[in-house]
Amino acid sequence: MIAGMMNARNLVALLLAALPLAAPAEELTLEQIMADADWLGNAPQSAFWGADNHTAFFEQKRQGSKLKDLYSVDTNDGAIAQVAESNWSSLMRRSAVYSEAGDLHTWAYASDIYMSDGDTVRQVTRTAAGESNPFFMADGKRIAFQRDQQFFVFDPETGLVEQVTDIRFDKDPGADEDFDVLRAHQRRLYEQLRKAERDKDEAREREQSLFALDDGLPAAPIYLGDDLAFEGNSLSPGGRWLLVVTSKKNFDEGKAGTMPNYVTLSGHVETRELRRRVGRNGPAPHALWLIDLETGEKQALGFGDLPGIGDDPLADIRRSAVDHFVAQGEARDKAEKRLKPPEERGVLIWQTSWSSDGKNVALYVRSIDNKDRWIATVDFEDKSLVSQHRLQDEAWVNPYLIEHGWLKDGKTLWFLSEDHGYLGIYTKSVGARRSNALVAGEHVVFDPTLGPSGRYIYYRANVEHPGVYEIWRVDVASGKTEQLTALGGLNDFSVSPDESRLLITHSTSNRHPELYVQDNRPGAEARQLTDTMSDTFKAIAWQDPAIVPVPSSHSEQPIYSKIYVPADHDPAQSYPAVVFVHGAGYLQNSDFGWPEYFREQMFHNLLAQHGYVVIDMDYRASQGYGRDWRTAIYRRMGVPELEDFHDGVDYLAENYGVDRERVGIYGGSYGGFMAFVAMFRSPGKFQAGAALRPVSDWAHYNHGYTSNILNTPDLDPEAFYVSSPINFVEGLEGALLILSLI
Repeated sequence: MIAGMMNARNLVALLLAALPLAAPAEELTLEQIMADADWLGNAPQSAFWGADNHTAFFEQKRQGSKLKDLYSVDTNDGAIAQVAESNWSSLMRRSAVYSEAGDLHTWAYASDIYMSDGDTVRQVTRTAAGESNPFFMADGKRIAFQRDQQFFVFDPETGLVEQVTDIRFDKDPGADEDFDVLRAHQRRLYEQLRKAERDKDEAREREQSLFALDDGLPAAPIYLGDDLAFEGNSLSPGGRWLLVVTSKKNFDEGKAGTMPNYVTLSGHVETRELRRRVGRNGPAPHALWLIDLETGEKQALGFGDLPGIGDDPLADIRRSAVDHFVAQGEARDKAEKRLKPPEERGVLIWQTSWSSDGKNVALYVRSIDNKDRWIATVDFEDKSLVSQHRLQDEAWVNPYLIEHGWLKDGKTLWFLSEDHGYLGIYTKSVGARRSNALVAGEHVVFDPTLGPSGRYIYYRANVEHPGVYEIWRVDVASGKTEQLTALGGLNDFSVSPDESRLLITHSTSNRHPELYVQDNRPGAEARQLTDTMSDTFKAIAWQDPAIVPVPSSHSEQPIYSKIYVPADHDPAQSYPAVVFVHGAGYLQNSDFGWPEYFREQMFHNLLAQHGYVVIDMDYRASQGYGRDWRTAIYRRMGVPELEDFHDGVDYLAENYGVDRERVGIYGGSYGGFMAFVAMFRSPGKFQAGAALRPVSDWAHYNHGYTSNILNTPDLDPEAFYVSSPINFVEGLEGALLILSLI
């Protein structure tokens, strides 16, 4: 986040020294900006509806502590009360799952399972084991949950908790053993050994027959072998089918990185294990098993029928890499062997979603090379996977937004996709040839949720402006969309259990998230429920930054940017400027909501008080602007972004009186990386820079993030060279401050 700003005093000193101006008489202070954030007031967090449809709950950080307390708020009269800790288990229902009829709900709290009919709370488990992920079986009464990688089912009528799966990663004791000469010799010589073996077989056969004959016993064990590792499992609400995801046991994911930690409670230097470097084998490919719990039959479900699974989307890059390493001195035959494509691309299964009746299941399957995503279903008769939707991207498939599920008919999928170039909502009936665009436009859709009635999918989208996210809904039958809120800023939501109201988390540029309630209809008034921002913060005349569409010289789309100016700004005068680079790469910071970089926003107010113009750009790669904007950095991180910063400086010079000879740049993490790029690859364009916790060489960053954008160092050395600032340090001019965490 912004921990690197703990050294912000150094940054201010650098900027003021490199780009000097007289300080104002009254100003914000670094001490105030960098103080414990409690002074701002602590915003409500993790809000959720109670079962009565008018009480909402939220957590709030306690002043001077990391602990959080639970509060209730009556959405009718706005009364707020702290919830006693003794009542948390019965009221902490953030994870509540409702039955299809809506009359019951279940949730997990403190690794135990609870259920309620809306009035009475019933505790299902009270154990030291970790129980989680409760859901209703297809009958709408029994509850299934997980414990120790197995599934259990609770019957509220009998009170019985039944273990319905017993999957073991061991060799089947009844399987035929490989022939061994010495073992055969011993059996031939000694009758007592033969008898012991017969006794063992009889006991095992008796045990197996008892599992089949005696309903009082738990599920019979099913053995998957000792060469596999557990990755996940999913039980059908009907109770018959179990999906198990595995990987090869002891798969070598590569050596983890390490780092010495000098500031420790022990007083000794301690070593911390860190992320594995990109390309050091990557994640273990997944395998998928379908198990019939009625018969004990197990079947591996191959991925060979997924369209494109046998393709090599990296073929051209692979050939280029061979030429590169041959030029470096490697023998061509060895390079070709090392970089040979797999016969079948490895995949990971990220999620499974069952229809409520348990007759259909959807799997979110993603290729390890990041170029494909499939949503597949299972043909239970043929024991095979059926692709329902394939999303390809020559760069990388968006990994962050994977929501999908089933409509109430249990036969129609809904899911997010970028088929039209922006994140939208699509539907597809199982068996239909094509998907249907339900919500598709030049805007992005976040957090789609099927409402309790199944009539609407609710979502938030930036339709009117890229930086404003209102709450919308779409009628799944007609495709009609309706805007529900008109609050501006950023908005998140949850729908009440009876679907009559929305609980909204709303923020603006200078007000952190607060809770609002609104009737669930277009044009309804939203009423504020909480007001947690401190009077001290409110009393400060914070600047509402302008968000302007900066023209791009490399894209038809503008670069939306926040701009902060001195109070007495006169574009006819000359001003120094600071370019701020947000972190994470794929993040949106130039919007009208409370920023993730809220301390930097306060710091930008301080800079404006000192006479600086500040620009905070949603450069290419940022979230919220569609697929092409997101993937513009593929194989060339730092190049499009720097072009956008040049456009930003030009815009400031032409419209805000900025002196091109007095421009600084700073940021943290990805922003620190870009500060390096700017200082190394644009000599003289930026007179001062600060790189906070920066990445200097992407070959030393993690696999999950980096391989999306740059592939891997062995496969795409050109991309890593172009994108790593360490290769361009000779271009440095001006003052550069490097700040790292310890």
